[in-house]
Amino acid sequence: MGVTRPEAIEKAAPHLHDWLGLGAHGDMDWMERTRDRRADPRNLWPQVKCVVVLGLNYGPEQDPLAVLKQRDRGAISVYARGDDYHDLIKGKLKRLAAWLAAETACELKVFVDTAPVMEKPLAEAAGLGWQGKHTNLVSRAHGSWLFLGVLFTNLELPADAPEPDYCGSCRACLDICPTKAFPAPYQIDARRCISYLTIEHKGPISRELRPLMGNRIYGCDDCLAVCPWNKFAQVGHEARLKARDENRAPALRDLVRLDDAAFRVRFAKSPIKRTGRDRFLRNVLIAIGNSGDAALVSEAERLLDDASALVRGAAVWALARLLPTAAFMRLAETRRPREHDPMVIEEWEAASGA
Repeated sequence: MGVTRPEAIEKAAPHLHDWLGLGAHGDMDWMERTRDRRADPRNLWPQVKCVVVLGLNYGPEQDPLAVLKQRDRGAISVYARGDDYHDLIKGKLKRLAAWLAAETACELKVFVDTAPVMEKPLAEAAGLGWQGKHTNLVSRAHGSWLFLGVLFTNLELPADAPEPDYCGSCRACLDICPTKAFPAPYQIDARRCISYLTIEHKGPISRELRPLMGNRIYGCDDCLAVCPWNKFAQVGHEARLKARDENRAPALRDLVRLDDAAFRVRFAKSPIKRTGRDRFLRNVLIAIGNSGDAALVSEAERLLDDASALVRGAAVWALARLLPTAAFMRLAETRRPREHDPMVIEEWEAASGA
């Protein structure tokens, strides 16, 4: 836990405005709409005098990058392998807020990730860690693995000292990024970030980036996992955040068979659920295309008839990657739509070289 003042992150606002001006937020339009409230906590709640920032460790039990070598399996980001952290942390924050309000009669508001709050600059100002070159928070005690919750209050509390930057000359996080999403240290282009592409991006993923995604089907831990400060990280102890066995290295063959109802059951109480079945299967099909596993051809071909154009288009790409050219061209002759399916037609044409 750490405490800071709302005015402590004034320097973050110009960086936010510059980042949005570059369009580096992709199609996360909500960041543009809430830019003024996000830039200053006082714009969100004028009565705020102090900001309490809390971190909850979710350190993984195993190397999160090991699954990347299992090409017939899907890689799910560590934070999404257990229950949805939003619900868990908000419950904890509300209990803390209720206690503080009862003790002091102060007013409070609690936020977990979904509100226009700049959690990472606030956490740095409150002394929990610093924003590393990958723009994520790094803690000397917990490495890369901290969920953040924020409590605004009109109570006057003593502020903690901000945490200095201890990245030094290290560039491990920048160099490992598969899609080169960091144009410079401390800058990220979400449009190239696999976490953004697999979770927030709603449409087809750029064909240029698909081969670089490997088997990452929900998020990406590469830049977090290689941080040298993780040598001090500890395994998380919150039971509900522990990885479910079925989310450690799920078989692509099983995931690609999910219809909407099965998807909702499979990922109940999981942050993956909010992405929706169609976007998730888009990601799974890209992983199948990158797997090199010809045994998955029938699974991709079956989805050429899926109700979602996003899924059908991703199936085309996967088949173009898995099938020999002649076999794919024969398939195109019989399965390629002729009209009324522009997204899928475009995928067929791109894959066929037309």
